[in-house]
Amino acid sequence: MSTYSWLVCVLLLPSVTALYFHMWETDVKCFVEEVPDETMISGKYKVEVYDDKTEQFVNKEGIGMHVDIKDPEAKVILSKYYTNEGQFVFTTHTPGEHHICLSPNSTRWFSGGSRLRVHLNIDVGEHANDYKQIQAKEKLSELQLRVRQLLEQVDQITKEQNYQRSREERFRFTSETTNNRVLWWAVAQTSILLLVGAWQMRHLKGFFEAKKLV
Repeated sequence: MSTYSWLVCVLLLPSVTALYFHMWETDVKCFVEEVPDETMISGKYKVEVYDDKTEQFVNKEGIGMHVDIKDPEAKVILSKYYTNEGQFVFTTHTPGEHHICLSPNSTRWFSGGSRLRVHLNIDVGEHANDYKQIQAKEKLSELQLRVRQLLEQVDQITKEQNYQRSREERFRFTSETTNNRVLWWAVAQTSILLLVGAWQMRHLKGFFEAKKLV
């Protein structure tokens, strides 16, 4: 049975994540990218297999990678098998946490299999664009390319500000709702205590009158 390991990388600002990690053939590694909507995310990975003879990680054919991406509503954005080296690109349509899960295409279920090392680069926002390719395709000068980069950075910052503002509004709404519930719960408790106290006083009064103590 697969072993699920969660690596949470919450990025509040568009940036670049470059790392490598070790995993077994039956493992699943997941990352969380928290980004606004209409944001491009690009990921590049490379899988290496540990060779017992050389005691090093080497490239090996046959070990691929399955990439599964879900949006904050748990809807599948991308689910695809790749080779031992590949790239995936997607654009978010819902703001929030997007789960990116990587799992080898191994047929082993009950043993760990080979040890793998995965190099992963995740680019978010304007960093996901290949500006060299854009410059060559649209025949832009260096100045035009730089202006375009700045405009896209400003656009991404605006999206991020709007996303943070919406998060702040949700947090404020949640806080106000919680405070109102706490207030009404305190009122309900006080009312119950007063009613119980009144009932006890009435019951004791009736008891004393029945015993002719008062």
